[in-house]
Amino acid sequence: MKSLLAVRHVHFEHLGALEPLLTEAGYAVRYVEAATANWAALETPDLLVLLGGPISVNDDADYPFLAPELALVKAQLTAQRPVLGLCLGAQLMARAQGSRVYSLGQVEVGWSPLTASAEGARHPLRHLLAPGLEVMHFHGETFDLPPGAQLLASTDVCKNQAFALGRHALGLQFHPEVTAEQLESWWVGHTGELRSLGKSIPELRAQSYERAPRLLAPLRAFLAEWLAGLE
Repeated sequence: MKSLLAVRHVHFEHLGALEPLLTEAGYAVRYVEAATANWAALETPDLLVLLGGPISVNDDADYPFLAPELALVKAQLTAQRPVLGLCLGAQLMARAQGSRVYSLGQVEVGWSPLTASAEGARHPLRHLLAPGLEVMHFHGETFDLPPGAQLLASTDVCKNQAFALGRHALGLQFHPEVTAEQLESWWVGHTGELRSLGKSIPELRAQSYERAPRLLAPLRAFLAEWLAGLE
């Protein structure tokens, strides 16, 4: 089997709906906890997946593990080995390539659709960019596109929602992996921020049970096509 290393920053932000699809595709999934990882001992994976989390990539002083994590990401990208970054993971990819990560000026939380760029309409990600298909957003920062990256998707709030670096690397600011059941832990773990933003947890829950299942078929189609392009 091919090896997959998933870097997890908080326990409830895991691979979600992606995990069984990746297992079906022949990947042996291994998680590493970012805060306590022995970075020097990690073997190079066939696919590196960088998961989300509530910290900033700029919080080096508070979270020293970010330095070796960024070094791993940079090495993987420089060698053109496959990388998939989700939310914080996409920001890690951008910073590892020397791009700026900074405040969006507001927090984008909830379900809304994406708008495909011309490149996005031809990319495997197009399956998740269908008109009217909504995805989950949960972030307050954004980034400049890395050098050589193609912009694939945007929202009205955040221009840089998805980018590709060749065929081998893909950064997604949004969360295609979430299930409604997984999000139940998010509503608990992020309760302070949600309440400070005035977000209704019952409303987010109801929307998630309605909308998350609609992502499963497009997610499967996207992942199968993107992984095939890595061969």
